[in-house]
Amino acid sequence: MLKVINGGIETLVEDWPGRLGYLGKGMAPSGAFDNVGLGFANLLVGNPAGEAGLEVTGGFFQGEFLTDSVIAVTGTDMKPSINGSPIPMWESVAVKKGDVIAFSHIGEFGFRCYLGIAGGIDLPPYLGSKSTCIFGSYGGFDGRKLQPGDEVKFAAPRGKLKDLVGRKLKKEAIPEYSREWVLRAIPGTNTSPDYATEEGMDYLFSHTFRIQHTSNRSAYRLEELPEGFFARLDGGVGGSHPSNILDHAYAMRGALNICGNTPVLLIADGPTLGGYMCALSVINADLWKVGQGTPGRDFIRFRVCSQDEAVQARLDRKNLFTEDALV
Repeated sequence: MLKVINGGIETLVEDWPGRLGYLGKGMAPSGAFDNVGLGFANLLVGNPAGEAGLEVTGGFFQGEFLTDSVIAVTGTDMKPSINGSPIPMWESVAVKKGDVIAFSHIGEFGFRCYLGIAGGIDLPPYLGSKSTCIFGSYGGFDGRKLQPGDEVKFAAPRGKLKDLVGRKLKKEAIPEYSREWVLRAIPGTNTSPDYATEEGMDYLFSHTFRIQHTSNRSAYRLEELPEGFFARLDGGVGGSHPSNILDHAYAMRGALNICGNTPVLLIADGPTLGGYMCALSVINADLWKVGQGTPGRDFIRFRVCSQDEAVQARLDRKNLFTEDALV
């Protein structure tokens, strides 16, 4: 069990792939924003890659362990420490009852880190997932971010704790972090020539977009589009702006919604339908990069991807979380 001393900016219980099968009922999948970071944290402590862990956004989380366990921290380097002494990233570490773990702020690269715990988080799944949807206030720990005084229970570890200590990720297996995140994407569903000009779509796939500071788990907002992007003067029966169309389902997660003149990536807790056009979809294998993009600091660049490439990339991503990734 872990007793929360400081919940930090935003610390959530998240698993992967989240809450699937409920888009038609207006429920987002949620899940780990960086599923690769969570997957490796779980691998290091002997859990299945999708087991629930703690997603620490921005930093400053602090908690006291009320039982012995083995943990691993992945993602951006928030200078994690136990009782004031630094602990390594991307490596499993033993903790004792009474130990206090603390995080500083985000590192030079990345925005979120993940705390994997041997056995995972012991919470009842809600509609098949332990993930938190903070915009719907359901799932996870009472449907909200962690607060001081919360006690997060651990499930039984899948093996002896002593056998899990010191597991380390190979250097070449550690994901590469950057200030510019290249996202492979497939054009559509609302693209040229009916909704956007060819020049407008070329702009989407050639421009480097700064992530706006107003981004969160539901939407990553990018800088506005230039004149000449839209192929129409207005939205016709959909509305007065050319980004307006009749209400339709959004290809969650990863749809690039065009809301007015602003491109908006719909991610973990985003809306499942609405009346704006969607110009492209980021492939599943690259969604983790969005979660590490720092609002107000980092940039996003889209690269055209084929469906076959997207399928293969997803398979490759799934095959990352094996013992072969360990030293």
